[in-house]
Amino acid sequence: MNRIIAKQKQRLKRKKSIRKNISGTGERPRLSVYRSNRYLYIQAIDDENGVTLAAVNNLQPDFKSVKTCVADAGKIGEALGAKLKALNIETAVFDRNGFRYHGIVKALADGVRSAGIKF
Repeated sequence: MNRIIAKQKQRLKRKKSIRKNISGTGERPRLSVYRSNRYLYIQAIDDENGVTLAAVNNLQPDFKSVKTCVADAGKIGEALGAKLKALNIETAVFDRNGFRYHGIVKALADGVRSAGIKF
C-alpha cells in the first residue's frame, strides 16, 4: 500500500475515534480544523442543527497573506475567536480532526484561546 494513502487512512481512523465522543451545540460549537500543505481551515459547527456558525481560512481575501505555518496560524485562530465573540459564544469544543495536537493545530487553538474562547 502506498505510504501516503496509509497515513490518510490512519488520520481518518483517528478522526472517527475523536468524533464519537464530541459534538457541538449552539452555545458550545465544535471547532473543526483542517490543514493541508497549502491552506488552513477552521470552522465553528453546531452539530444539533447541522449549521456552520463561523468559518475562517487563508483563502479569504483578508487572509491571503497568511501562510500555512505556526507563526501565522494564530492569526487565523484569533480571527475565528473574534467572530465567535461577536456571536456571544464563550466556550467551544476543539476537534483536531485526526491531526496531532502539535505545531499548526496547537497554534490555531492558542489563537482562539487568546481571543477569549474557552475549551
